[in-house]
Amino acid sequence: MTAVSSAAPSILWFRQDLRLHDQPALSAAAAGAGPVIPVYIFDDETPGDWRMGAAQRWWLHHSLASLAGDLEALGARLILRRGAAVEGLRALMAETGAETVHAIRHYEPWWRAAEEELGDALRLHDGNHLARPECVTTGSGKPFRIYSAFWKGLQGHMPPEHPLACPDSLTAPAQWPASEALDDWKLLPTKPDWAKGFGRDWTPGEASARDAMAAFGAKAAAYDTARNMPSEEGSSRLSPHLHFGEISARAMWHSLDRRGETETFRKELAWRDFTDGVVMALPDYADRNGREAFNRLPWRKGAEAEADLKAWQQGRTGYPIVDAGMRQLWATGWMHNRVRMIAASFLIKHLLIDWREGERWFWDCLVDADYGNNSVNWQWVAGTGIDANMFGRIMAPLSQSEKFDAGDYIRRWVPELRKLSDGVIHDPEEAGCRPKDYPAKIIGHREGRERALAAGKTVRG
Repeated sequence: MTAVSSAAPSILWFRQDLRLHDQPALSAAAAGAGPVIPVYIFDDETPGDWRMGAAQRWWLHHSLASLAGDLEALGARLILRRGAAVEGLRALMAETGAETVHAIRHYEPWWRAAEEELGDALRLHDGNHLARPECVTTGSGKPFRIYSAFWKGLQGHMPPEHPLACPDSLTAPAQWPASEALDDWKLLPTKPDWAKGFGRDWTPGEASARDAMAAFGAKAAAYDTARNMPSEEGSSRLSPHLHFGEISARAMWHSLDRRGETETFRKELAWRDFTDGVVMALPDYADRNGREAFNRLPWRKGAEAEADLKAWQQGRTGYPIVDAGMRQLWATGWMHNRVRMIAASFLIKHLLIDWREGERWFWDCLVDADYGNNSVNWQWVAGTGIDANMFGRIMAPLSQSEKFDAGDYIRRWVPELRKLSDGVIHDPEEAGCRPKDYPAKIIGHREGRERALAAGKTVRG
């Protein structure tokens, strides 16, 4: 039987922390004397231009459905509201008599503004990071701008706290507030259903996240090598679960104990903390160059550049590994990490198209699109960021494809090339066996490289 209390309720505000295990805000709310009212507010207003992308909406729909079921098992309900988050929370407090809102701290600039606006009514908890970015600082107390230094600084805070258990039950209010219906939000695509293949690759929700964590643990020792091989299933496949908070970073950290050599993956967990520290210090990092000198770089514009951008988006560049990655992205909402770097470098360097065009495309197409990760990663490849690759470092997609044995990966995602052998599939045009239904290269590697290097000189000048 569900417990009911007459004490004032508290509100549990979910955002990108859609889980019940290791959920400090949930634990704090459950420890109070009053009922707990879980709420998710679908806010398309507060993020402004960075409202949730289409692929993320698909994931959100299914993750919320899963979370609602998990809460029902605890005797609770997930209240769904739509609109500006701060206004929605204040309205819900007025309706229910709640005086306190419990939430996990977030670092996107729009959420930080909302948290400040809620003031004393909000109780913030730490639970989405290995350590709070504010706590991992230089000797002068400033955020690290170089990841390697951040990683060293983080070691003083490791290991992270052990994960919290899920409460056995939650106290319900005497009367539940009204909730909107998830289907009315129309988060899923209709016609055309571009996400029809997502379900073959993904099962959103905390239970699936925990299963994925366990599955990855069994193969984590091989991760350092396997993660670079597009044709192998060597990635953790945990990034969307981590992005939506269906699993916590510290739960992942501790799950890897006694698993052998796992430093590479732990460094990638730490990279997520680092990128949140970057956008905490530089809130508009997704919209401007981290290095002002790159404001002079002459990005290509006009009809020809727009046609090249479209070819890149559609996976029709004539570079098989780039095209395979872009088609995988469209079909599954995800792309292999090594191929992400190759595809991003190709857009920026070979096509000389502003990195923000690629960043926006990934934001809309990736189920794991994260404000900090997405912006810092794109600026790292572009060379425009505060901790970034050199602009003059240009990845060679054809040799990268061969080096990392991407033949089977290409065959899967570029069916026009399915019958080609390993010796020619990485560059069928050069081998003289390009199928008629596969496009010619939109630019030669040498031509693209030389154009990029010439453009880079304007930054140094």
